[in-house]
Amino acid sequence: MPREIDEKKAFASRLKQALGRSPKKVSSATDLSIQFNLRHPRESITVQAAQKWLNGTARPTTDKIETLAEWLKVSAQWLRYGIAEEKPHTERQTKIVAGQSVGEISEDEYSLLAKLRLLSEHRRLLILDLVDQLSLDQDMWKE
Repeated sequence: MPREIDEKKAFASRLKQALGRSPKKVSSATDLSIQFNLRHPRESITVQAAQKWLNGTARPTTDKIETLAEWLKVSAQWLRYGIAEEKPHTERQTKIVAGQSVGEISEDEYSLLAKLRLLSEHRRLLILDLVDQLSLDQDMWKE
């Protein structure tokens, strides 16, 4: 039973994280139930159910997780299990940077690199740190 409770708490944490990134701010269980019911009209939820999702005492069914994932623009697999979905490999991924395949470098990316090189070392490190932080959770969000 403790593992199931941990999984519900982990789901609640991911749900709150996704809600925090949503353009439509959801600040309560009431807001969550209203916004969810607008997107999942075939089976509405109560405020109490939304509260249980947020508190980590219950997890929605698979179809409701799919609706949440679509609304919040995250992977359903990530929302349910915390596991990022594999992205398909494309033929354009030919360059290798830090052990990772990346697509062809665009003109905008070359321009960005040129501007980055003009910055002082301190500012360059700040930008690199910011990019590192933003890339930590890139796999959980849909493009």
